[in-house]
Amino acid sequence: MSTPIDTRLKLMQTATELIWESNYDNVGIAEICKHAGVTKGAFYHHFTSKADLFVSACANDWEHVRVSMDEVLSPRYTAVQQLEKVIGLLLQKQKRSDGEVQICGCPFFTAGAQAGCEEVEVRSAARGMSDNGVLYHTALARNLQAEGYLNRSIDPAQTGRLLFQFVQGLLMHGRVCQDFSQLCQDLREGMYRLLDLKDEYRAVGKTCCGSLVSCACSCAETTTDKECCAEA
Repeated sequence: MSTPIDTRLKLMQTATELIWESNYDNVGIAEICKHAGVTKGAFYHHFTSKADLFVSACANDWEHVRVSMDEVLSPRYTAVQQLEKVIGLLLQKQKRSDGEVQICGCPFFTAGAQAGCEEVEVRSAARGMSDNGVLYHTALARNLQAEGYLNRSIDPAQTGRLLFQFVQGLLMHGRVCQDFSQLCQDLREGMYRLLDLKDEYRAVGKTCCGSLVSCACSCAETTTDKECCAEA
């Protein structure tokens, strides 16, 4: 028998999946309840509105993202290894629960971009997720500069914002085109260029998952994008 916590979590997970596959405006409470297998009464026991559910789902998802980002940016890795792990994590996030690859981007950033001006709670929650994402990209840029992997001095805060904006824009484009091979290539190359990463630290064979990726230096072992995604 489901507990109240199970029901609440199921509603958040279902809403996230539906919004990810469609968009915030097109997903209604009735559809969420149907896919979650709960009644509307149960929904309103936990949430006052769809916006309230979205805000809670953002907070729940961020806890999982935070744990993953803390892991890939662990000081036990060099900054360039952190960069490749961040790329792997971003690509891995485009896999659905059934293992199929579908470029859907970030459901929360997408919903925030689609929400109307009156959806203050939705936009605020998405903004919070974005701000957190920028902080992690800023930390990555700062680490790469401190360890001497970049060709020039950068402003880590500005570069962190640019990296996050690039990633979200690329995922939005990928959502339309659904070309995962192109996404893999452009994600890695675009981040290298924004950071101005030294050539000797750039992975070669920059293609899709399953293609060989090896670093020109000895900072990381030769691996594949698929393995990198799994490790991240």
